[in-house]
Amino acid sequence: MTAIPKLRISVEDYLAGELKSEIRHEYIDGEIHAMAEASRAHGAIVAAMMCSLKPHARRSYSSDMKVRLNFAGKTIFYYPDLVASCDPGDRDPYFISSPSLIVEVLSEATERIDRREKLLSYIRLESLIEYVIVEQARRAVEIYRRRNDWLPDIVEEWGEVRLDSLECTITLDDIYADLALLPSAP
Repeated sequence: MTAIPKLRISVEDYLAGELKSEIRHEYIDGEIHAMAEASRAHGAIVAAMMCSLKPHARRSYSSDMKVRLNFAGKTIFYYPDLVASCDPGDRDPYFISSPSLIVEVLSEATERIDRREKLLSYIRLESLIEYVIVEQARRAVEIYRRRNDWLPDIVEEWGEVRLDSLECTITLDDIYADLALLPSAP
């Protein structure tokens, strides 16, 4: 049996395609992968974090801004749930290359990728100060910091999340406030 080669596309074709596509795709060294759909809870958490962080990060973006990574001769584009850049030279209209903060909200479909593949990729970014993983199913946030050799600090239930990259603190109450307003899943 002969293996079917995977279709590979150029960075330029990927970026042009994303401008027209109704579905977002992540790009890993020539291969594209469709993004999973987000739940209301996921959207509520991202929106709450964006509102809490906006006064501290004028250049912060939610789910529609890509992050570009280049390492080991490979180019990768991910769509994090929230990203902030403090680099005034990071000016591409469609992606960020020098993020200081990246946030991913976990779902069953993305948890393994967010905790392993993306963590290992993101921490290679020289500009990154913090990578934050927010649980959707329970009140818990993991903060991976460069200054702690990327070991996680875990905040649960009623704590506060200190973000060194933005010099601010947000509470878990702020992050999870809107979940009580959502209808429960069937």
